[in-house]
Amino acid sequence: MIACLDKQIQTVEKEIDKLLRKDELLMNQYKLINSIKGIGPQTAVALIVLTEGFTLFDSWRKFASYAGTAPFPNQSGTFRGKTKTSKLANKRIKTLLTLCAGTAIQYSTEMKTYYKRRIDEGKSKMSTLNIIRNKLLARAFAVVNRNSSYVDILKYAA
Repeated sequence: MIACLDKQIQTVEKEIDKLLRKDELLMNQYKLINSIKGIGPQTAVALIVLTEGFTLFDSWRKFASYAGTAPFPNQSGTFRGKTKTSKLANKRIKTLLTLCAGTAIQYSTEMKTYYKRRIDEGKSKMSTLNIIRNKLLARAFAVVNRNSSYVDILKYAA
């Protein structure tokens, strides 16, 4: 059964690849998003599909709200609660972004340094992970809008 499912997954991935290769703009966006450390092929395709080629949302902040990674204050009258993310979200993209954030913490020295610094300051691991999810989203929208690959400037620092 696993072998059959693996075969079906390969077939679907070939179809996705074929569709991407047909449209030059989509293939370019796919390559640009994949240039960001932490974002892989699955997330790149999901971002392109959900944003309809980055035309559906004006900014990464609006997409972050859709994806459920945008923080909202929890308050009413004089009550001031913790800032939380919305439960009304696209759970699939939120999960993919969480996995991407974990990968970015592992393999991107900039994200790893940022994560460790926040944890050492006593900040919550989940809030830090959410910030990294939003950073990845911002970078994805930026590389597509700029039409240039992501450049890790930290490796050029002295």
